[in-house]
Amino acid sequence: MSFVVLLLAILVEKFSALRQRLQCDGGWVRELNKLEASPKLAKNPWWVLIILILLPVILLGLLLVVLDPVAYGLLALPVHLVVLIFSLGRGDLLADLGPFRDAWRRGDLQAAAHVAERDISVRAENGEQLLEHVQAHLLWQAYQSFFAVIFWYFLLGPVAALSYRLLALAVEHGKNPELVEHAQQMRHAFDWLPVRLLAASFALVGNFAAVSRVMLHELLSWEISAAQLINKAGCAAAELAPPQTGPEGVSSLDALWELLLRAAVVWYAGFAVWTLLL
Repeated sequence: MSFVVLLLAILVEKFSALRQRLQCDGGWVRELNKLEASPKLAKNPWWVLIILILLPVILLGLLLVVLDPVAYGLLALPVHLVVLIFSLGRGDLLADLGPFRDAWRRGDLQAAAHVAERDISVRAENGEQLLEHVQAHLLWQAYQSFFAVIFWYFLLGPVAALSYRLLALAVEHGKNPELVEHAQQMRHAFDWLPVRLLAASFALVGNFAAVSRVMLHELLSWEISAAQLINKAGCAAAELAPPQTGPEGVSSLDALWELLLRAAVVWYAGFAVWTLLL
């Protein structure tokens, strides 16, 4: 059923607005900030994470235990689909990059810096760094919005996918530094395996030798962040030229996006083969 849900999620993403309706984080974020401000829980951020992450995950698991045996799991399928769509990243990555691409194509660095800060919260000291940061943003957002979620969903089901997204929301919206640090550590553990599998996929669909050189030093490293690793591997696989203004710089973003699409095809093909073998 997992592979069917993954296919349905793509169809829903492309042909409906269900994702925007399901991904409503306001209530959860308000509860997070409320619990962070509680005098009883302010010094015990683990309890906040238990209440807002572990408790919903346990309830979802219990619901699936009840629904899975009924009607050959057909009643559980909508739950899987809804949870998976909710667990995907927020926003439209390509649409958010649109104004930056237009400004960069014109060579208007001031406008590019303004829209990058406004739309995707990316800042840099100069144009060269700005494009590099936007490239890193594209790779990281594609990974955490899609690849990490579908990996954990396929491996462990909707419970793992929901856990990943709630941890990401805690990191993004948490105001208690200790709570954010704990959530980051847990998310880092979630990211360790899928980010390396995606980097390996980049090697298959891009420059194998260049990615291999990157992976040789970082393959088993616990210290490097997922964002750093995926940026190194993606830029190596796409064989990006030095940052340039104008259409050449925009072409580097297109090359990274095409790399991500090819990697997604590899992942779905792998999921399909694994499903058939089982």
